[in-house]
Amino acid sequence: MLEHFFSSRTRVKLLKKFLLNPNNKYYVRELTRDIDERINSVRRELENLVSIGLLITFDQNQKKYYQVNTDFVLFSELTALFVKSRSLLEAEIVEAIKKVANIKYCVLTGSFVQNNEVETDVFIVGNKLPEQKIKKIIKQLEKHFDREINYTLMSLAEFRDRSELTDRFIYNIVNNPKITVVDKLFSAKV
Repeated sequence: MLEHFFSSRTRVKLLKKFLLNPNNKYYVRELTRDIDERINSVRRELENLVSIGLLITFDQNQKKYYQVNTDFVLFSELTALFVKSRSLLEAEIVEAIKKVANIKYCVLTGSFVQNNEVETDVFIVGNKLPEQKIKKIIKQLEKHFDREINYTLMSLAEFRDRSELTDRFIYNIVNNPKITVVDKLFSAKV
């Protein structure tokens, strides 16, 4: 049965899309755009995944939709595999960001921790941050997650000024769930 899961690039992209978004439903052309693959390849792989029971189909508004079958026997295991893969990528991206900038504070928040209260997904504080290099790294992250990643770069001086004013944006980042990547601010009491 495992050969049904990882034998093509298109299938892996579809698995990631469905398993990391189990409540979403998609139609063929939407998936073709989202994963940037040919329509015939997408159709073939969707039918393969339906035939083994991982996906279910239904018609709505004269379109055929596909959605992951959360009752599939290996659903939890496959989802865990893709979540772990995502965590490894997050760690790689973090290391790439650390290499290009002298970062004082960096957190993954917002969509990375399923928190809509925060207006950014990646928050980076430092001096002389190389915006173009960081933007390139964020673009790689967007490709992998198939979605836009909101990020904020801020100088240390601006961060301190806004913190002293109890800025709502800074307050939400500091006081809401987050994955702390670099903390040379609060750990050193700068």
